[in-house]
Amino acid sequence: MWGGRFAEGPAAVMREINASIPFDKRMWKQDIAGSRAHVTMLGEQGIVSADAAAAIRDGLDQVAEGYAADGVPDDLAMEDIHMLTEARLSAAIGPAAGRLHTARSRNDQVATDFRLWVRDATDQVLAALGALDAALLVRAEEHADSVMPGFTHLQSAQPVTLGHHLMAYHEMVLRDISRFRDNRARGNLCPLGSAALAGTGFPVDRHATAAALGFDGPTRNSLDSVSDRDFALDYLMAAVQCSLHLSRLAEEFVLWASQPFGFVSLSDQWSTGSSIMPQKRNPDAAELVRGHAGRISGCLVSLMVTMKGLPLAYSKDMQDDKPPVFECHDLLAISIAAMTGMIESATFRTDRMRALAESGFATATDLADWLVREADVPFREAHHITGRAVARAEALGCTLDKVPLADLQAIDARITQAVYGVLSVDASVASRKSFGGTAPDNVRAAIRAARA
Repeated sequence: MWGGRFAEGPAAVMREINASIPFDKRMWKQDIAGSRAHVTMLGEQGIVSADAAAAIRDGLDQVAEGYAADGVPDDLAMEDIHMLTEARLSAAIGPAAGRLHTARSRNDQVATDFRLWVRDATDQVLAALGALDAALLVRAEEHADSVMPGFTHLQSAQPVTLGHHLMAYHEMVLRDISRFRDNRARGNLCPLGSAALAGTGFPVDRHATAAALGFDGPTRNSLDSVSDRDFALDYLMAAVQCSLHLSRLAEEFVLWASQPFGFVSLSDQWSTGSSIMPQKRNPDAAELVRGHAGRISGCLVSLMVTMKGLPLAYSKDMQDDKPPVFECHDLLAISIAAMTGMIESATFRTDRMRALAESGFATATDLADWLVREADVPFREAHHITGRAVARAEALGCTLDKVPLADLQAIDARITQAVYGVLSVDASVASRKSFGGTAPDNVRAAIRAARA
């Protein structure tokens, strides 16, 4: 490749450190697509002859067929997927292959290929998140009435429904989908035709190549075009946030599957055993999803540190932009798939959830609210009265709704028999009808709105 300028070949270590083919071969489909669009434009603009353009397109099809059938070899002598494709094209059609690289550089070529790859990866993630969200909606609807304890500080706080709890993750998934969609739209501009950094003197039609590749248009500054990796960082940032949501859900499954909680039983498909303890049923899939969030976060940090000090335009450091994005995508894809499978197949132990919801004085706030609403007690005073009622229930070893009326009236005479209508967990969740609240009717309405 460098024969016109260099008399000697690279050292063995230089060849190894310089080559990116072991990882950028993943972009072979995007490289073929970009080259086809480019040579078609060259032919239409009269920069290469129509016959040469047709021959190159046919040759690219042959190269693609070879990759699809046999894979892409790790040929370090070819450095990267771009040079390997050009070499195979030359072997297929002869000297005409040399015209393909007219009016482009590897700088704008790799920037285009990488954008195409990230766009395809984003579409895959969006489809996977759609499946995850659908699973959440199905299980939320199934458990719109299933009472469970709601927690703050991992302490029993107020009763909620399992459906409401799962719909909280639906909201997180919606935000993840929104971020990926925004990133896709913002990054959907085509660098091809920017050449090395300054544009080209050939009469290229950048709008035509952008349209052929499904971009909204060409990038607007040739220097920025070849040096920009914001689209990759945006993808990683969205992936990190998504992985944090997945990790939180995975952590809940780990807790819920433990014997002290006993809220869920994961299916055999998403559990493992122990090499020494035959009774064990470990939530390893959930734990690995939780662990992958750390690795995905590391991918973002890796690329940010690589890019933080690079002057315009292209530097070889940017060859290291792809491994963290590829690793992140693989980890995110398998994490989403694992959580989707766990949600679809989990058996929720609603009897256990209800028992714990009833055991932690979770309706104390309902007593305080009743005092404010029915007895015109200021909330701070109602808070103190309720605290004393909880202490009395604790002393009697019963739930709030089982404390005798006489004991409650001994604490405050304004309490009447009517208070028992709000002290059960079912009454509590049914009363939370404010927009976004946990009332079963609210949950069902939220599910209908989500599906619409």
